[in-house]
Amino acid sequence: MLTDTTMKNSIKICLLSAVMFAATQTFAQEHKTVGKKIGNAAKDVGHTTGAAAKDVGHATGAAAKDVGHKTSEVASKGAAAVTDKRYDGHWSTTGENVYIDEHNKYFYVDKKGHRRFITKAQMRTRPIK
Repeated sequence: MLTDTTMKNSIKICLLSAVMFAATQTFAQEHKTVGKKIGNAAKDVGHTTGAAAKDVGHATGAAAKDVGHKTSEVASKGAAAVTDKRYDGHWSTTGENVYIDEHNKYFYVDKKGHRRFITKAQMRTRPIK
């Protein structure tokens, strides 16, 4: 038969082996968590980089669009000044110069370089200050 000390020693051994098994399992799970954290951090950096690139691309596109509009406006105004007659003493509702085309229609060039045709009633006789 087993004695009291033998029984205590066997319980101690079982408890020690259970604790070691649990510790090993916990340690193994920590490695997966660390790897997962690194993976998540890399994913976050990738998303942040992608978002920053998208913002830069958007800003570049917006700036290019503004430059294109200004170029078109300057070119259209220059062409109107050469080919069409300026209607002196009259301005558009936005304060732009009014021109008369070859068909005797009144127009002004907007900020995007487009001709906007207007009637005499829509014109101003004083510039906007």
